[in-house]
Amino acid sequence: MTGKTPRTVLVTGPGGAGRTTVAAATALAAARRGDRTLLLCADPAGPGTVLGTAVPTAAGAGPAEVTPGLWVARVDPADYFRTEFLALQERAAAALDMLGARRLDGEELTELPGAEQFALLQALRRAAAGDWNVLVVDLPPLRDALSVLALPERLRRLIGRLLPAERQAARALRPMIAQLAGVPMPADWLYGAAARRDEELAAVQALIGSPGTTVRLVAEPGPAAADALRVARDGLSLYGLRVDALVPNKVLPTDSSDAWLATLAAQQQKCLDGWSEEYGAGPGTGSGAGWPLREVRHLGRDPRGLDDLADLEALADLGPDPGPDTDPDPDPWWVEDRREEDGLLVWSLPLPGAVKADIGLVRRGDELLLTVGPFHRIVPLAGALRRCTVSGAALTDGVLKVRFTPDPGLWPRTP
Repeated sequence: MTGKTPRTVLVTGPGGAGRTTVAAATALAAARRGDRTLLLCADPAGPGTVLGTAVPTAAGAGPAEVTPGLWVARVDPADYFRTEFLALQERAAAALDMLGARRLDGEELTELPGAEQFALLQALRRAAAGDWNVLVVDLPPLRDALSVLALPERLRRLIGRLLPAERQAARALRPMIAQLAGVPMPADWLYGAAARRDEELAAVQALIGSPGTTVRLVAEPGPAAADALRVARDGLSLYGLRVDALVPNKVLPTDSSDAWLATLAAQQQKCLDGWSEEYGAGPGTGSGAGWPLREVRHLGRDPRGLDDLADLEALADLGPDPGPDTDPDPDPWWVEDRREEDGLLVWSLPLPGAVKADIGLVRRGDELLLTVGPFHRIVPLAGALRRCTVSGAALTDGVLKVRFTPDPGLWPRTP
């Protein structure tokens, strides 16, 4: 165990853009600079074809070293679902026996929809606890990847609402309450399982929110990818995910004598010029900063083997490695105290590229329900904002500013 969260690169992009190739090349670059690196692949096919070597796919198989310093592991949803279901069946054995239910064997279990996301979260948790300097994750396509990355926060909120930890303090009263109510109270194992699951999700959420974790977007220049990136930018900003690079993949040479290839190359260059202007190439990885563009040339064939991956030099730079004193949970949103000037507190949320018509904002208790395009997030309010009422909001220069007016009945009075 290193005792330190690994430098993590989450690779995603529109389908067919070459995510696995870019993820493998990024991991290889990290390994060859001397970092102990794990490439975690969510694609059921695995990265074996791109790496030019076989990768173990048997259930329970651990990471395999494919070249010095580089290990590869594949997410196995079927094994995850089987293990979790059998464990749940064992814990609920008494209730199943009382109902006369016939237990299922592992051989007859087939994973249900959604197992892929939960298997990936479990694999991320295990990888984060491993002895790795760099973790490169080949995520599903862009929209699915954003859903997975937002899942730990959502699930922890649901667990906290349905099985709040403070109810465990009333454990001694449950038999009495059960007799009065005439219904059985939740068993201790249910609260214990919820606590363990919350702890696991918290570890994944900490990895995703770590200052050493960034998203690397892969897209083949063209109109479809441009639309997908524009929509995804809203989700990346809303979830506070930092982008370290936009990787235009399979970029054609501009000096071809073939008229057909020259036309395709010109169309790509027009798209690249638009991306450079729209997303910027400024330094920094904050959600409001520009995205550096790292073009990867088309090899004229599908990359196969380590030599082809090593040729993708644009992916060698992983960016700065945060020091030990870096804030482990940076908040891209901030509160400005303007009580002296306007009697307000202003919560600023960077949402570059968002438009007013796509933004929804609802205050519910101590939470703020935010909608940006197709993406949703429920954010707990800071202590000071909970004692205020929402008095308005405005989107200015890519920043959503929510105005809060202190409630005289709740705000501390100055002597």
